[in-house]
Amino acid sequence: MTSSATLHRRRSASRRWRRALPFVAPFLVLFVVVYLIPTVYAIAQSLFATKRSGLGLGAADVQFVGIGNYLRAFQDPGFLASLWRVLFIGVIQVPVMLALALLFALLLDAAVSTGKRFFRLAYFVPYGLPGVIAALVWSFLYAPTLSPVVQAFHAIGIDISFVTDAALPFSIANILTWAWTGYNMILLYAALQAIPPEVMEAAALDGCSGWRAALRIKVPLIRPAMLLSLVFSIIGTSQLYNEPVTMKTIAPNLPSDYTPIMAAMKWLSSNDFNYAATLSVIVGAIVCVLSVFVFRASAKRVDA
Repeated sequence: MTSSATLHRRRSASRRWRRALPFVAPFLVLFVVVYLIPTVYAIAQSLFATKRSGLGLGAADVQFVGIGNYLRAFQDPGFLASLWRVLFIGVIQVPVMLALALLFALLLDAAVSTGKRFFRLAYFVPYGLPGVIAALVWSFLYAPTLSPVVQAFHAIGIDISFVTDAALPFSIANILTWAWTGYNMILLYAALQAIPPEVMEAAALDGCSGWRAALRIKVPLIRPAMLLSLVFSIIGTSQLYNEPVTMKTIAPNLPSDYTPIMAAMKWLSSNDFNYAATLSVIVGAIVCVLSVFVFRASAKRVDA
């Protein structure tokens, strides 16, 4: 009897898989072609290096170097500096952006809010602009000779610059916050809309309303959406490229390897494909580790 029941369950599971396969197959194909194969190829390329005989004028010879490129990367001051810059920008920008997104989402979800459609669109419009366009707009506002903000400060005797080495991380963080707050706000607002009305009605009957209800009831209930926004923000910050590249036109002091992706592109343009692949693999590994850490930390907090 037990064997028959087990066989029946296996057949049922097999039928479910066959029915689901046509729906899952397009995603699996795209995942393998767009993500898995390039990742495996990059890892394979990172284990090789192109050597040239003589003074570098001889024929190219691709040699297996194992972890040699990885050792080189962690001894590369330019790449290490780019990692620290992105980490610094992320530590500044991500908490501020998520806090603003949560605040706007709570304001839109409040029962007494008016003009919800207008403000929802107004908050989301910056995300609708391509990243390069947003960077160009802010570059105009940052440019020392063109910025009306800089000229206004000069008019009252204050010398200010948004493109010094010390100011660049904050200037870039401001662009990211302006561009991505609306996107994260929509995610959190959608999660707030999914909260059953009965929950908030019961809270109101118990005397919990307003900001007290928002912080003690709504925020805990949308923690999964907040976690998803946090992971997306970590991934997005690690891929920082458009904003600093665009700002090079107004900030000549911005190095070509300002971020890890820019460093990889620099070596790619120098035809050192293997080292560029190595830097890409390292960035991907760091993002995976941070994402797993965030999920594990959140799971432990829930269990506690």
